[in-house]
Order: sequence, then structure tokens, then C-alpha cells
Amino acid sequence: MSRQTKLHSGTACKGKRAGSTFLFYLLLAGVVIVSVFPFVFMILASFKTTVEIQNPSRFLNFTFITSNYTEVFERFSFAKPIWNSFYVAFMTTVISLVIALPAAYAISKFKMHRMSAGILVTRMIPGICFLLPWFKIFSAMGLTDTYTSLILSYMLVAVPFIIWIMVPHFENLPQDLEQAAMIDGCSQNMIFVRIMLPLSVPGIITAALMSFINAWNNFLFALALSGYQTKTLPMAVYNFIGYAKISWGPLMAAATIITGPIVLLSLIMQKYVVSGMTAGAVKG
Repeated sequence: MSRQTKLHSGTACKGKRAGSTFLFYLLLAGVVIVSVFPFVFMILASFKTTVEIQNPSRFLNFTFITSNYTEVFERFSFAKPIWNSFYVAFMTTVISLVIALPAAYAISKFKMHRMSAGILVTRMIPGICFLLPWFKIFSAMGLTDTYTSLILSYMLVAVPFIIWIMVPHFENLPQDLEQAAMIDGCSQNMIFVRIMLPLSVPGIITAALMSFINAWNNFLFALALSGYQTKTLPMAVYNFIGYAKISWGPLMAAATIITGPIVLLSLIMQKYVVSGMTAGAVKG
């Protein structure tokens, strides 16, 4: 092959690589824009009037107002739903971790593959399939419009999810650590609490965050089981949609209030979430 041919071939390869790189970044930019635009629109709309929200030409040129947020708390009494959502999501996450972490450790240690497959199948069943039986049971027990009914309902999703995430993490930990701890006289419970849990912190944070977000945003079970005393944020936002009109300004403000803490929490925990999602992906 002549030198000129080699130079032409090298130039063509560089051109192809440059074209591939350009297409990759173009696609990445498109994905980012599509992902971020709804949040930008929501935040901007929360400071607009309803007329400006419905006018596309006023996307950036609008009158800045804060009355939507004031209306959310004064007219729609948003403080109580915020507390309800936080309490239910927090308790759901804590109780689910207490149940699911030992279960995931036992499944990984004793190689309960059938149990693991059964939990995976449970995760695949849509939550709406449990709604009517759950409602009947809680109605018979007089537990509708209580925190207990909401927490137990959300745990129906959270417990299998946490187990599914944590089993690979425990399987990926070296067994030599357990054997060394047993030689030193540690019981199985001490090994789990003092060795396995600290080494699995990224996975635990990931599972806890995902469980909290699911409980925070859950609408289906709250629609059937919550009431005036236990109304959560998704139900409170639903009240902004009236028969005659939709209060778009307060609705966008309420959506921003709901989304803001979760986005902020996700950004703070991003390092742990990334390591937690990848740590159990490949077994060593």
C-alpha cells in the first residue's frame, strides 16, 4: 500500500470517528434537552399566571409572581400533605430496610435461587392487582385513612425491590471476611451487622433512596386508601384539577414543591447511587 493510500485511509478513519463523535454528542444533547425541559418548564410556570402558562410566546418573557406558592399553602393547606408524604415515605423505607436487608443476606448466603426468582416475579406484578384486595382487607379492619394502611401498601413494593437490589451486593462480598469473623468468634448476626452492612452502604443508600422516592410519589394506593387525615402530596396535587378548570399556576408550584426535595436528595446522593447500582452488577 502506497503512502498516499495510507494517508487517505487514515484521513477517512479520522473523518468517520469525528462524525461518530458528533452524532453521539448530538444524541446526548437531545436526550438531556428532552429530560431537562419538563423540569425547566415546570419551575418557570410556577412563577407565571395561568394566561402566561397557556401562551407559548411567554415562555421566557413573563411577569414574575410568587402568589402561586402562597396559594398552595394558604388555600390548599399543603403543609399537612407534605408531612404525611414524608412520614409515610420515611417509615416505609426504614421498616422495609429492617425486613429486606436480612432477607437479602439470607438469600445470598444460602443460595435461595427459587426464592429470589419468586421475589422477582412479585416485582413484575402491577401494583393495581393488589389494590382491590388490599382495600377490602383494610376496610374490614377499619384501617382506611390511616398511616398504617399506606405504609403497609407501599412496603408491598419496597420490600421486594430492596431485596432484589441487595442480593447481588451481598453475593459480591468476599466470603473470606465471614470465615475470618467466625474464627474470631463472631456470631452470624454480628457478622451481618458489623461486617456485611457497613460494606454494603452504597447499595443500602441506593435501595433506601429508590424506596423513598417510590413512596413519596405513589398515587395509586393513596387514591384508594388515604383520606382527609392522611392525604399525601400526589393526592393534594390531584385536587388542583377541577371539573370546570385547572389551576395551572398553583399546580406547577405544587409540582415543583414535590419534585424539588427528591431532585436535591438525588443530586446529593448521586455518588452513592452510581456506585450502588454498579457494585452488584458484576460478581467478582
